[in-house]
Amino acid sequence: MSSTRQLKYAGLIQKDLSDIFQRDARHWFGKAFITITEVQVSPDLSFAKVYIGLMMVENQQQFMELMAEKKPEIRKALGLRIGKQVRIVPELHFVLDETQEQAQHIESILSKLNIPKEDKEDSEE
Repeated sequence: MSSTRQLKYAGLIQKDLSDIFQRDARHWFGKAFITITEVQVSPDLSFAKVYIGLMMVENQQQFMELMAEKKPEIRKALGLRIGKQVRIVPELHFVLDETQEQAQHIESILSKLNIPKEDKEDSEE
């Protein structure tokens, strides 16, 4: 269970990383659209697990490798933004959030189901 301090810190990181990816990091990742879906921070605030969603990316695994290479630059940009508000700029660990893909997969399975409609006479009895 996260403390209030961890939740505030995670929210700050999520907001600022979103700004970095939307404005400052366009030259690092090209046309990729990156969303920060969730941030989980360790109790000592030194480690942050960042869940990201990707759009307009053909090879997501290759993109995650590129993101791992750019991690020091991303952390530095984050430090420049939040450095005056926090004591420690956390070590970042990026994780691909596959929730949206799983939801689309479940939706496609459900749409393929052939469920007969219930007769109104049966439901009234």
